[in-house]
Amino acid sequence: MGMWASLDAMWDMSAEKRIFGAVLLFSWTVYLWETFLARRQRRIYKTTTHVPLELGQIMDSETFEKSRLYQLDKSTFSFWSGLYSEVEGTLILLFGGIPYLWRLSGRFCGYAGFGPEYEITQSLVFLLLATLFSALTGLPWSLYNTFVIEEKHGFNQQTLGFFMKDAIKKFIVTQCILLPVSSLLLYIIKIGGDYFFIYAWLFTLVVSLVLVTIYADYIAPLFDKFTPLPEGKLKQEIEVMAKSIDFPLTKVYVVQGSKRSSHSNAYFYGFFKNKRIVLFDTLLEEYSVLNKDIQEESGMEPCNDGEGDCEEIKAKNKKQGCKNEEVLAVLGHELGHWKLGHTVKNIIISQMNSFLCFFLFAVLIGRKELFVAFGFYDSQPTLIGLLIIFQFIFSPYNEVLSFCLTVLSRRFEFQADAFAKKLGKAKDLYSALIKLNKDNLGFPVSDWLFSMWHYSHPPLLERLQALKNSKQD
Repeated sequence: MGMWASLDAMWDMSAEKRIFGAVLLFSWTVYLWETFLARRQRRIYKTTTHVPLELGQIMDSETFEKSRLYQLDKSTFSFWSGLYSEVEGTLILLFGGIPYLWRLSGRFCGYAGFGPEYEITQSLVFLLLATLFSALTGLPWSLYNTFVIEEKHGFNQQTLGFFMKDAIKKFIVTQCILLPVSSLLLYIIKIGGDYFFIYAWLFTLVVSLVLVTIYADYIAPLFDKFTPLPEGKLKQEIEVMAKSIDFPLTKVYVVQGSKRSSHSNAYFYGFFKNKRIVLFDTLLEEYSVLNKDIQEESGMEPCNDGEGDCEEIKAKNKKQGCKNEEVLAVLGHELGHWKLGHTVKNIIISQMNSFLCFFLFAVLIGRKELFVAFGFYDSQPTLIGLLIIFQFIFSPYNEVLSFCLTVLSRRFEFQADAFAKKLGKAKDLYSALIKLNKDNLGFPVSDWLFSMWHYSHPPLLERLQALKNSKQD
């Protein structure tokens, strides 16, 4: 009997080691795959030093070289930061960082008079310590990215003081959302009985919808200044276009993104009959503060067409962003996502995935060997189970899902471009895509495998080719 017990123990230990080893092996396999893809793309950056013939009409050699060097620097940064992240994660697993942090959070709870029976309280302390550790270890990388790479290539608009204040504010706001939501989720799992996974899924669904609803009105304004788009031709044309496709637009905002970065963007949000559009000031040639700064620094006055050196002045005093017609084309693309149901489809896919994950979590949470594999021999905390199963056990599934969603996203982008074409915006969208690529120093040449795996938007040339045959004259 003792011999069989020993064999059972050996089998259990072997299973736990296999689980732990499989997690580490898969993690490094993904890292090596990503590194292989990045190296292929980096070779493109290094060897493509002249504007290809097919790009000659849409990109000048100076911008091409700037974008090439920018992407090279980003690629180098991504390699080292990715390597650090992988090594850090491996060391945390090998040296029992997760169980150590759990015990440390238990000691902090003990100092405050909370015993082991207060698992949810200990879980919140664990989350606070884990996110604080992540923020501190990620801070040097974020500082380097912002004040070295982005600064070097002319994108950073932040001061160090603004950056640090922003980082602290983000951490506090994150905790104000994360801790209450996590405590309620853990409580629902604890009291939910056999069907807790249904209640947990419904809870996360409600939370996600609430956050999407309140984000732009109550959370985003904590970090950026939102102002209504002034009355004028652009606002009138946006409202006319929205009405033409039955988009229930209520407000149009301009967000002062230029105080952080010169990158540009636009999006819409809201449910049902309460839709809002947000435009980054860096997207709008007419409103971008950066354009005013360029003109003031150059000491140049706007030139008249009759001046002989007008073209030279324009070249030196290039404006960022898009003209009103191009902004409308970009919005036509974004509204196409709404009209074609892409937003709803993404929500449905996300919630189906969430339900599946919670169901599988319910199946696996009782497996003690999962906890033992990660150093939890005497307890099976619910939060740790969520971490182990969602982050580690589901990682192969998450990689496959991510790739499928990337493929779907590219399909949606083509469809949204086609929708903008139907609105008669093909010509303006064509020029807007070129301008945005230049403003953001996007490199228009990509390795096919890197592009297939990573690009949620089709490469620039593919989008332009799809628009080219139907541009409006």
